Amino acid sequence: MKALVTGGGGFLGCKIVRMLHAQNHQPIALGRNQYSELEELGIQSIQADIRDADALQKACQGIDTVFHVAALAGIWGKRQDFESINVAGTKNVIDACKKAGVSKLIFTSSPSVVFGTEPLCGVDESQPYPDRYLAHYPETKAAAERLVLAANDESFSTVALRPHLIWGPGDPHLIPRVVDRAKAGKLKIVGDGSNLVDITYVDNAADAHILAAHELSPSSPCAGRPYFISQGDPVSLWRWINEILTRLDIDPITRQVSPQMAQNVGRVFETVYKTLSLKSDPPMTRFVASQLGNSHYFDISAARRDFGYQPTISTHEGTNRLIEWMKSRR
Repeated sequence: MKALVTGGGGFLGCKIVRMLHAQNHQPIALGRNQYSELEELGIQSIQADIRDADALQKACQGIDTVFHVAALAGIWGKRQDFESINVAGTKNVIDACKKAGVSKLIFTSSPSVVFGTEPLCGVDESQPYPDRYLAHYPETKAAAERLVLAANDESFSTVALRPHLIWGPGDPHLIPRVVDRAKAGKLKIVGDGSNLVDITYVDNAADAHILAAHELSPSSPCAGRPYFISQGDPVSLWRWINEILTRLDIDPITRQVSPQMAQNVGRVFETVYKTLSLKSDPPMTRFVASQLGNSHYFDISAARRDFGYQPTISTHEGTNRLIEWMKSRR
């Protein structure tokens, strides 16, 4: 497999690149920066932006498989930025693949594309897109997912994977931010703390992408379809967060706020930040309030059936590895 990985220097993208390299494939990492740590392993990297259609077309020459991992993630920001990267950028990737004769596209989507305002408990891929979204990120990722799945045809096979809350050693965002907010006393349990949430260890998420790539073809059951990816066993969100905090010698979270109060506070912050054109993330938004207060976990039996996905690193083992890494960073 000669593969191009957009966002190849990011948390998940880099893991996919390294796994492909370890399996004697020929990965190329594409991103806006240079990745000397990959180049030292003999892995080629290309410095380019997915908003640059010409650069993408050049990068796709001689490639048979593209893993499109690059995206603008976040809870806040300008709609045009999310549109230009997540939607227009994805369209550029699709067009470049087709012009270069790439046969497979594996797209990193998100379960948030089906997340509106209600809990999602064990739903499968038949769950429809909601009528409205609470943030630009899930809305633009849903638009991008639609583009990818619609592009599937007899000569170009596509699949969309929806890994939920990717974490593990090297995590630059999710867990470190939670820990920092907890240390600063800025984190509260939303609701009664009983909500169940799916999570995905980074190695398992990367493995799912590679398994899907191997299976993907015009006649395979996964062509043109989305798939939820997770550990396959949701965690009690606040219990898991408090386990991590306790093992890092940080006081667990005990203060609580009602879901409705969190929603109201998020709405106020959104109004203020929008009115004042503030660029930093608000302390709370309606989307974050919904994510923290609701259950959201998914049925991954389709991924198990159609391309043999099986989470090989358990949540227990992954948490141990995460704690060791975070302690080493101190």
